Amino acid sequence: MAKKVVATLKTAGEGKDFVKVFKAVKSKNGAYSFKEEIVSGEDAKTYFKK
Repeated sequence: MAKKVVATLKTAGEGKDFVKVFKAVKSKNGAYSFKEEIVSGEDAKTYFKK
């Protein structure tokens, strides 16, 4: 069963916008696992291009 993650990543008017991103990573034996990170909103699109 999936969990719902509720987090405040930005306080009102301070700092940058942050997003939580998930990326599927394939291992050597063919199984997929998920890697999660918190990155800035500007870097979210470049995160998936790696």
